[in-house]
Amino acid sequence: MSATSPETFGTARPARSALPLLRRLLALDAAVTAANAVAYLALSGLLGRLLGVGDGLLLGAGAFLLLYGAGVGLLASRPVPPAPWVRVVVEGNLLWALAGAAVLALGVLEPSAAGWVWIPLQAAVVAALAVAQHLALRAVLRGPGRS
Repeated sequence: MSATSPETFGTARPARSALPLLRRLLALDAAVTAANAVAYLALSGLLGRLLGVGDGLLLGAGAFLLLYGAGVGLLASRPVPPAPWVRVVVEGNLLWALAGAAVLALGVLEPSAAGWVWIPLQAAVVAALAVAQHLALRAVLRGPGRS
């Protein structure tokens, strides 16, 4: 099976012009995720106090984000990222964004003022990235000459 076989992208051949955008979006996602992971792991106490959340929560989130970012980075490094795995990233990003909004709306966390800014801001950025990745994947799947 080649990287551009129908098994990789359903019935469409990947649109070469959309692939670089998709790969850049995945690489951006991996870099931002890894940066957040390192910050949460290295500065959990300081950031926990600043954001008004437990440092244990930040350590757990940092560990998860480090693994997730590495996986997204691996996907971004592929010449043609497999569509099913790109969908997993898009859905994972949407779930992360929804979880960020839900913990505030449901009162699960009682963050500081900085936390009330940071949590929805990072959720909005992750949601926007998910939408951009979805649209890029759709363009790749549509292929050249399709509408």
